[in-house]
Amino acid sequence: MNKSIHDIFKDTNLIARIQRKLPKLFQLAELESSRAGKIGMEVGSLREKILIALLIYKFGDNNIETGIITEPEVDLRIFGKPISIKTFTGKKINSVKLIWTVDPQKAKHFLNNYNPSCDMLLVHIN
Repeated sequence: MNKSIHDIFKDTNLIARIQRKLPKLFQLAELESSRAGKIGMEVGSLREKILIALLIYKFGDNNIETGIITEPEVDLRIFGKPISIKTFTGKKINSVKLIWTVDPQKAKHFLNNYNPSCDMLLVHIN
C-alpha cells in the first residue's frame, strides 16, 4: 500500500484526536513563547515540533526523517518525500513567512524568485 501524508485526512479517529488535542498543544506553545504579552517567533518551531510528533504518531518514526539542515525549505521527509511546514494564526489568511531575514532586498529577491521545491503542510490556527 502506498502511504502518504494525505492519509491523515482519511483517518476519522485521528481527525477527532487532532481536533481535541492540537488546540491545547498550540495554546501551550504560545504560552511558552510569550514574553511581555507578545508571542515570539520561536512559536513556529514549537508548532512544527508538535506537528512532527503527530506525523510520527500516525506514520511511525521509521517513516519520518527530521533534522534536515542541508535543504533550506525542507523541514522533514515523510516516506522519503520532502515537506515544508508552515503555520499561521488569525481569522484571515494574510501571509506566510517563507524566509527569515531582516534584509528587505534579500526578502524581495527571494519573493520574486521563489519556486517551491517540495510539498507544504500549511496549518491555519484560528
